[in-house]
Amino acid sequence: MITLKNKFPQLLFIVFTCIFFLSCKKDVNNDNNGYQYPDFTVKVTSSVSGFVTDENNAAVLGANVSAGDMNATTDKFGFFEIKNVQVVKTAAVVTVSKPGYFKGIKTYMAETNKAAFFRIRLIPKTNAGSINAGAGGSVSLSNGLIVALPADAVVKASDNSAYTGTINVALHWIDPTAADLNQSMPGDLRGIATDGSLKILNSYGMAAVELTGASGELLQIASGKKATLTLNIPSTILSTAPATIPLWSFDEANGLWKQEGAATKTGNTYVGEVSHFSFWNFDIAANYVQFNCTLKDASGNPVPYATVKISVPGTNDARYGWTDASGYVSGQIPANTPLLLEVFNSYYCSTPVYSQNFTTTNVNVSLGVIIIPTGINLATISGTVTDCNNNPVTDGYIIMLDGSQYFRYAISNSGTFSFNAVLCNNTATVTFIAEDNIGHQQSGSLTMTLTSGANSIGNLQACGISNQEFITYSINGGTAIQFSTPADTLVQETWNTGSVYAISGSRHGTNLFVNATFNGSGIAVGSAQNLESFNSSEITQQTTISNPVSVNITEYGTVGEFIAGNFTGTIVTVTAPATTYTIVCSFRLRRHS
Repeated sequence: MITLKNKFPQLLFIVFTCIFFLSCKKDVNNDNNGYQYPDFTVKVTSSVSGFVTDENNAAVLGANVSAGDMNATTDKFGFFEIKNVQVVKTAAVVTVSKPGYFKGIKTYMAETNKAAFFRIRLIPKTNAGSINAGAGGSVSLSNGLIVALPADAVVKASDNSAYTGTINVALHWIDPTAADLNQSMPGDLRGIATDGSLKILNSYGMAAVELTGASGELLQIASGKKATLTLNIPSTILSTAPATIPLWSFDEANGLWKQEGAATKTGNTYVGEVSHFSFWNFDIAANYVQFNCTLKDASGNPVPYATVKISVPGTNDARYGWTDASGYVSGQIPANTPLLLEVFNSYYCSTPVYSQNFTTTNVNVSLGVIIIPTGINLATISGTVTDCNNNPVTDGYIIMLDGSQYFRYAISNSGTFSFNAVLCNNTATVTFIAEDNIGHQQSGSLTMTLTSGANSIGNLQACGISNQEFITYSINGGTAIQFSTPADTLVQETWNTGSVYAISGSRHGTNLFVNATFNGSGIAVGSAQNLESFNSSEITQQTTISNPVSVNITEYGTVGEFIAGNFTGTIVTVTAPATTYTIVCSFRLRRHS
């Protein structure tokens, strides 16, 4: 057993966010004892990007991502990006929403004009069983997670009225010893203790719980009632698990955990009572110091999107994070502790491209610029991208797929690219795709084997595959209005198991929007679907479709490909005096479902 300063347990958790930390600026308020207190009043301008995957590590298309007051939608690679958004400096929150999954929430300490990067794995919202509200009962998983509800203990979350029907319980246990914990857990494992101070947390287990009624309504525990939460303690940390451990619930609003009650160790489980459901965490808290470093190659170029591991030497206790596009990584670590930093391609690689021992004190620590040696599992990839006219692409990017992980790199305004990529071994078979944002064209896939050192992949022509998405419409013969990517957010959805297709567009930072729905029965290229609704920010009254309007489908690919079509027709306001609007609309969107 390793005993750390402040009695921090053996299992070390490091949460990294991909921003630069400036030690001369305070992210929190400190008292004379070194305790840190969150300040949610200070905001900074930040940018955030990342990739969202499902439980099978597949890219998630069409998830909604929010940060501050801005939103984005993940593309076919699961990528999202939100630029220049006002966020809370102490705890900036990124929230990913997708039907059928618990929210994926990440928190980071934002720095002015610095970017953050995340890989977020969504947790499926799987129904584990049901309980009769009047009688109470329990639901369990094979991994030892149990939720028990007393009789008559549940209300509707919307109005706190009593609920008397069947309670559906969605459950998921989050393994605190998993190497990829940072992808699936909410927040950044910082929490607010009962004294109001901000702590770093060391988890002995987490649970995601949601209660819904027979009609899908969200339920909660009634005031004055408590549920019992039981979870298994992994065998590798059982010996260090204390007899009593604080309980923490996750606050989605501020992206931090909140100390609420305690749990008792019973055999190889922890058992505690909770007064509401969200994410719950069984943790020991400690004070912490800030850490940062910057990864570059021997020529001074950044090493982006590398996996950074910090561990207690001689143990398996470690957590991971990522450098951003500039090679920065920062986070919170315990004080007065000998640690080992290692750099990898991903969680699953065994050979680091760099390692360094260091010891923290009770002050913030920066390892400065770290040079990653060339020729040891570090590839430099270069090439050019041209458009359909063989001219350089001036606004675009390169997608690289290495195993199950996507990476995204910018193209210069002269159509060239050069970037570093950490490899798992001396070679890696990867796939490249080039995208032209102006021409809305994509290249075919190029698969090749990378080796340590320089790799020239030649020219990729972003041509032949259109990736254009738009909704264009006019009202009463007026000026055409267009929503298009990447400037605007466009989403295609299906409702009622595919019987209704919905398309929508919105403009970032404004109240402008458009949406339409149409019948999905028998949809195919050349089919005519009945328009069911049309709404836009220019029409402020409720409308109806008095005469049938046909939506002509001109393109219909599989999920991930495109749906396109057009329609012309009239809609009429419901309230008198009736106003008629003639709508002409065409659209092309990537299918999310």
